Amino acid sequence: MLSLGSNIRYGAARLQKYTWPFTLLVALGGLWVPRLGLLVIAIMLTLMVMSFLRGRYWCGNICSHGSLFDHVLGRFSKQRNIPKFLKSPYMIWGFFAFFGYNITRRIIAVAQLWGTSQFWDRLGLIFVVSYLMVMVVGGALAVFIRPRTWCTFCPMGTMEKLSYKLGQLLGVTKRTDLQVTILDQEKCRACGKCAKACPMELSPHLGFTESHQFSSENCIRCGECVEACPFQLLTIAKTPA
Repeated sequence: MLSLGSNIRYGAARLQKYTWPFTLLVALGGLWVPRLGLLVIAIMLTLMVMSFLRGRYWCGNICSHGSLFDHVLGRFSKQRNIPKFLKSPYMIWGFFAFFGYNITRRIIAVAQLWGTSQFWDRLGLIFVVSYLMVMVVGGALAVFIRPRTWCTFCPMGTMEKLSYKLGQLLGVTKRTDLQVTILDQEKCRACGKCAKACPMELSPHLGFTESHQFSSENCIRCGECVEACPFQLLTIAKTPA
């Protein structure tokens, strides 16, 4: 029987299958209607709040880019191992700094147009171009390597991890977080099928804590490992009280 946490996860997973058109709407439609890019600001605020409470839950259950990579482009993926350098701290933090710098300088330049009719269009276009870049680069990586390659160094994912650490520091996540949980660790045969199914190339069976949860900050709570476990030992649940 699935726990409440699992019910939440599977409902969200069904939702994510249909969120990918939002990426096309902003990345392509925004080239003609730049103000569509302003929707990304709301998305960023939402995912920051959600990550404060539940880590990278947004990435594995709602993200429209993730939906595009998994459910559309994933059908054509080469399913190769993600190169180690793309998962290295140098790549993650270096790209985060590069991406943040470029977004910031463009916003500062557009800020000079405040009060004019062009301001909102130019501001929206910044996020449209960013969404288009992620779609093109992340899409290419999804096809030629594996669907969630972009997610290993995604700047938004890095921001989510920082927000999650703050939530942990303040003790908020103890009441709100959902993590991969093993129901009976003694029955685990360490077959590694959960690791093979993980789109982020994590190894849940090697990282369960004393509370029987997989607490990796890189886990996107997608539940692929839950479905892959041949012994039905995994679920997505809150931290035990």
